[in-house]
Amino acid sequence: MAKKQTAGRDNLGEFAPKFAELNDDVLFGQVWSREEQLSAHQRSLITISALISGGNFEQLPAHMKIGKGNGITKGEIAEVITHLAFYVGWPKAWSAFGIAKEVFKD
Repeated sequence: MAKKQTAGRDNLGEFAPKFAELNDDVLFGQVWSREEQLSAHQRSLITISALISGGNFEQLPAHMKIGKGNGITKGEIAEVITHLAFYVGWPKAWSAFGIAKEVFKD
């Protein structure tokens, strides 16, 4: 089961309480907990791919750490980024590899 997230409330709870609630309870609560449909490992691979595709690198380190916790290996993340390079762009892959090297350095 996915770990209970509090990032929304921790970072935006006072400023944007509804967004924080949707982030923590709906996205990371209801959606990520549907492991009979997709495992946390699969959801992490999809999320990381979507972030790279969209060039949303600010959120990528946190999601790579979550993915690592969900069992994504260094080999898998390297393969995913290499594959994506041909579909979403070489510069995005280079940027993603820089983040992945930090997250998966151990």
